[in-house]
Amino acid sequence: MAAHADLFNTLSGEREEFRPLEPGRVKLYTCGPTVYDYAHIGNYRAYVFEDLLKRALAFSGYRVTHVMNITDVDDKTIKGANAAGTTLSDYTGRFVGAFFEDLKTLRISPADHYPRATEHIPDMVRIIRVLLDKGVAYRKDGSIYFRISAFPAYGRLSKIDAAELRTTKRIAGRIESDEYGKERVQDFALWKAPKEASRSGRPRSGRAGRAGTSNARR
Repeated sequence: MAAHADLFNTLSGEREEFRPLEPGRVKLYTCGPTVYDYAHIGNYRAYVFEDLLKRALAFSGYRVTHVMNITDVDDKTIKGANAAGTTLSDYTGRFVGAFFEDLKTLRISPADHYPRATEHIPDMVRIIRVLLDKGVAYRKDGSIYFRISAFPAYGRLSKIDAAELRTTKRIAGRIESDEYGKERVQDFALWKAPKEASRSGRPRSGRAGRAGTSNARR
């Protein structure tokens, strides 16, 4: 039987008793690297914390299934592959390999699964179609964006007031550099229209472009 454990709930702002959905079992999903370059010490800070959490849960008696995603397609990876004159998979492959070597050096226990973004493009397309049908996503100049005004709870977990984002320096900078038109600057990309020919190829879904990787704050 798993031992009692308390965790800080970011949503409520309180320390609460941890109660998994399935008694005795924890399913842990963590954000992995975007492999356009070698990971740095700031990246590994997060991976070390995730490993510590997983080990603590396992030590407490929980059976932990850990999934860590690898983002192997975005603007930076495509740009890097084009500049290197190689395929997207060859370009990102060396950084994926270096990432796993670094995990061994830091003695971070491996995840059970490492799904790559390029392996799940059809799944992304299906989810985006559902969001479009529900009216919470929209098309603009070939790209597709999530309409955050259709999600009143947006920003609640990260304690961000969406109405105030427009006035921040960070957002102001993004307004100037954003190459994609959209209804509101806060809306984030779900799918980006192709900007240039690349060696990354067309996704297996047959749809031109690529999945968006904007920071979506919950």
